[in-house]
Amino acid sequence: MASSAEVEGAAVVDSSVRAPLDSEKWYSLDSAEEEFFTTQTGIQDPDQLKKHIIAVQADAYEVYPYPCIYRLAFTGLKIARLPAYGQLLKIGKERKGALFLDVGCCVGNDVRKAIVDGFPMNQALASDLQPEFWQIGHKLFKSTPNTFPVPFIPGDVFDPAFLAPAEIPATAPTEPLPPLSILTSLTPLIGRLSAIHASAFFHLFGERQQLELANRLAALLSPEPGSFILGEHAGRPEKGLRTEAVHLNFRGTRMFCHCPESWKEMWETEVFGGKGNVKVEAALREVKRDDLIADAVEGTKFYLMAWSVTRL
Repeated sequence: MASSAEVEGAAVVDSSVRAPLDSEKWYSLDSAEEEFFTTQTGIQDPDQLKKHIIAVQADAYEVYPYPCIYRLAFTGLKIARLPAYGQLLKIGKERKGALFLDVGCCVGNDVRKAIVDGFPMNQALASDLQPEFWQIGHKLFKSTPNTFPVPFIPGDVFDPAFLAPAEIPATAPTEPLPPLSILTSLTPLIGRLSAIHASAFFHLFGERQQLELANRLAALLSPEPGSFILGEHAGRPEKGLRTEAVHLNFRGTRMFCHCPESWKEMWETEVFGGKGNVKVEAALREVKRDDLIADAVEGTKFYLMAWSVTRL
């Protein structure tokens, strides 16, 4: 998930804090989620499935206590609810050799969902700073690297040795791409990805580092029109630091959030150099977070921003 880098304005997780998981409160699968996890794990009994997921949650929380693990958000199939999800499945079906990267993948639930829904498994990759999450994903879904051979590439996207800084390619690379299974960094993928998923990722960093992250992901995109990035993270109606409340497991309240207008401006102007190069879509939705927030101001509203950036 997060990079090891820290910057002023970033929401920083305190890994020394271990709040009680209180999993019973957060465990709730709708019919689509229950079907997905039942099919993928082979566990038919709902009570046994619940015990299995909660046990895996505890393992993941020990790796790093992200609030999304605390809330069992990895059971939510968030990628399938993004407005641009159909665009991902379409490009996987219609573009020959389209490559898809799930960056900040955590336990890999989103890349698995995309594959179940039709994205070619041999054209998908995943990456996270914490390699233990991928192993926990195998435990969660009762898979192995043989039964689920999607390449996992651990590393820090801000580390030049893992992802070299690069200009946004105007033309496709001409040199052959090594087999995905032997990649040890994201650098060979510059200019080659048709789709990138990055959810609950950007909001872990401050404003300047979000721009740097956007530039790095943009360089990975294929220059072919229709290549795109999609995701969802915390947002605000007005760009700025979210100081409305103190999050469990966060030091302070210094989470920087874009609004849809500033998000669009960043990608169009600062990343891609002007309007007409990309189509940016972003929309806020209000979410109820009262049970997760300590010291929230009464009446405080919290928002998630779903978005996509498509090359034209």
